[in-house]
Amino acid sequence: MELRLLVTFEKVATVLGFTRAAAELGYAQSSVTSQIRALESSLGTELFDRLGSRIRLTEAGTRLLPYARQLIELADEARAAVVGAEEPSGAIAVGTMESLTSYRLPPLLELFHHRYPKVRLSLRPTLGDETRQALRQGTYDVGFLMEPGTEHPGLQSEVLAEEPLVLVCAPGHALAARGATALTTADLAAVQLVGTEPGCPYRDLFEAELRERTGAPPPFMEFGTIEATKQGVAGGLGVALLPAVAVARELAAGTLVRLPWEPPFTLWTQLAWRSGKRLPPHVRLFVEQAVRLVREQASP
Repeated sequence: MELRLLVTFEKVATVLGFTRAAAELGYAQSSVTSQIRALESSLGTELFDRLGSRIRLTEAGTRLLPYARQLIELADEARAAVVGAEEPSGAIAVGTMESLTSYRLPPLLELFHHRYPKVRLSLRPTLGDETRQALRQGTYDVGFLMEPGTEHPGLQSEVLAEEPLVLVCAPGHALAARGATALTTADLAAVQLVGTEPGCPYRDLFEAELRERTGAPPPFMEFGTIEATKQGVAGGLGVALLPAVAVARELAAGTLVRLPWEPPFTLWTQLAWRSGKRLPPHVRLFVEQAVRLVREQASP
């Protein structure tokens, strides 16, 4: 089996599409199709079921996929060992989320831009389950998660930091007038809430906590981004639970105020990759620097 054919097979199996695989590999679609047919011919079995415009792995294709990934990773490792201490290079597909990209990752991204320009980072904005699935399938090389749990089936993860959350509102909001008097979850039952879209981990946990305590779905006004959420809160539209790092500037400036409510859950920022995956040198470098820089930034 030629390594080139296995690389093409792995990409098609990951994205489940000849057109998309061709685009990501830089081939014509006809080349991808002919390479898959050549691999199937050499193995004497079909690797994909063609279902009109869709494809899926056959049983044989499913069995081949983990071996293909191991062989590709071993080839990358061998190449790096032979090349030696050349400047790190290669592409890294990184699953991430807005709050981390904007407020935790800039030092890491700046480091790679200036010191390791041959490492090409591709940031893919996804949340939770979607990121984990993409890591298991090999679509992403590594992924940042913000989750209450630190064990993820099929993945290896490194906890980078606890991610504090704060409930905020505008200075003129009625709840701000209560001062330091602690709020209960029941106090928030009738308050207009402002938040990011469902699927955001702190939004989902906050909503579940309110629903459990009050027995009714809380009134959420949804915004697409953290920045839009902060603008809505500052404009007096409601209160929001957000990562402390995302509102530090507004709290210092007084455009937002922190409310005395402590979330009954904890989130951990983590970096994850597929279990058993041999990380190429440039990906290992990314993991090492992410652990160092994010931990340094999050330290009190």
